[in-house]
Amino acid sequence: MSTPIAQTYLTPTEYLNWERKAVTKHEYLDGEIVAMSGASNAHNIITMNTANQLYNQLVDEDCLVYASDMRVRVQDPVSYFYPAVTVVCGEPRLEDDVFDTLLNPTVVIEVLSPSTAAYDRQEKFARYQQIASLKEYILISQTRMQVEHHLRQENRWHATEFQKLEDVVVLPSIECELLLGHIYRRVTFSD
Repeated sequence: MSTPIAQTYLTPTEYLNWERKAVTKHEYLDGEIVAMSGASNAHNIITMNTANQLYNQLVDEDCLVYASDMRVRVQDPVSYFYPAVTVVCGEPRLEDDVFDTLLNPTVVIEVLSPSTAAYDRQEKFARYQQIASLKEYILISQTRMQVEHHLRQENRWHATEFQKLEDVVVLPSIECELLLGHIYRRVTFSD
């Protein structure tokens, strides 16, 4: 995931102007710029398998599925992230007329790596919870078969974990299912 780069504070507007010209992706944490490392083979397979499952189920619905390049903004504190997969239902609200920053995700999915797992579970999740439209947050391990599903019910988040090939993660906010056997199709785990 991430390595903080030079400790120069940028405003959100400065970040967006700079990021839109950058060759590599960077996340933004209330003024701090965090460089994104390249994704592994497993990360790419899991991301596409997951996005594909959701796209196939939502193709005739009023929802859009984005994979990895759609930035998501958190308002308070101002943060910008690149989730592995994002779903928005209804009209997408975008930050400006460049159309590359989503404000109202319904579901956010992150694919964990050893270097990002704690960050994605804690700080990033705490920030994502500030987005009123967000109903579900899903964390998918790329090093072992494990999916964590966080569902917002009223003002509380409820977590469920899945670890078997035959498990099915039900996403009630978008009326979809994710089959672990499909998420992990052609993924090889090292011992």
